[in-house]
Amino acid sequence: MKDLKHLSYFENLLRDAGNELVMKAVEDGRHALGYTCYFIPEVLLNLPGCFSVRLRAPGTESTDIATYYMTNKTCPFSRSVLERGVEGGYSFLSALISGETCQMMHRSHEHFEMLDLVKNKPGFFLSMMDVPFDTDEASVEHYKGQLEKFILKPLHDVYAVDVSENALKTAIEEHNEICRIITEIGSFRKLDNPPVTGYEFHVISLVSQCCPQYLIIDKLKETLDEIKRRKTDPVPSWRARIVLAGSENDDPEFTKLLESCGAYVAADRYCYGSLPGREEIEIREGESALGAVARHYLLSCQCARFMNRSHGDGRREYIRSLVEQYRADGVIYMQMKFCEFWSYERIMGVDVLNNEMGIPAIGIEKEYSLSTAGQLRTRFQAFIESLEIKKIQEGGAV
Repeated sequence: MKDLKHLSYFENLLRDAGNELVMKAVEDGRHALGYTCYFIPEVLLNLPGCFSVRLRAPGTESTDIATYYMTNKTCPFSRSVLERGVEGGYSFLSALISGETCQMMHRSHEHFEMLDLVKNKPGFFLSMMDVPFDTDEASVEHYKGQLEKFILKPLHDVYAVDVSENALKTAIEEHNEICRIITEIGSFRKLDNPPVTGYEFHVISLVSQCCPQYLIIDKLKETLDEIKRRKTDPVPSWRARIVLAGSENDDPEFTKLLESCGAYVAADRYCYGSLPGREEIEIREGESALGAVARHYLLSCQCARFMNRSHGDGRREYIRSLVEQYRADGVIYMQMKFCEFWSYERIMGVDVLNNEMGIPAIGIEKEYSLSTAGQLRTRFQAFIESLEIKKIQEGGAV
């Protein structure tokens, strides 16, 4: 297939957390609000005069300094974010919005304040909110209160941000437009011969999270129109369709590695992915905008920190539904090393999918960087070959 017009530009933007569009928005006088978790609603960080930046630490090889503060038995993603913070890589931030959703990420964010990592920003603040472990009505109300207390109030008090009902509704409308674009691009992955690769979609999805949306939306629209008209190769290059599930995956090179082994990443059910993440927010009759945001994010989330039986079963059913919708041949559960929640989920998910649902699945553990690319390549190739053999045994086309 012909290269996408803006792909190289998007790739360059993802090489640095403080990319040219982030710095342009800061120069425009907007406040950069950093976050790392789905439980921090992106839509609330895009109120007037602000823009959201989902933090990454691309290119991190060593985490020696962060390991000094957090030990080497903690999540490498959390340590990489802290390492980049120590290096001054997030000096553009006006605030870091966080939640007690993961103890390791919580510790990483705390060090931003204790070590004064964001200097020369007089109003910089760290905001840490509590997120419930359930999704019942009381939990939604608690979550709504936390969003108001730890996001809206400090934004209004420190930076005089408009947090009115009308401002929230406008932010939701703008957020939904981004969601429609990314969702439509992602829907092409369901086709027999998709006009977008898993790697390309990963890049496109990430720039929508890591760049000021008002500066990137026109190029996203152009990319959608281009994909609609794109001519595909007569015969797809991949040999098996995969649902990739798991914890943090903000490195498109990981997806490229998997696809170089003969896979097609048809669905991205992982942290920083679009499933969930790019569903439109509906404001129901009689519901406030903030209430709609709280309900939407808490109920749509597929995070492994919800550890009761019903949520665990629900996550496996969600994976099954993605396998059916995107016509996947198998599932790869990916877990960041030392991730407590996803280590349980990976083991349970692989077992249930293989032995109860009849869906081929494997689990892997990875570092934040691709330092173990050779081992991963071997695992991926073996899994793809097993899926091919399964098709042959069942009399299907390969």
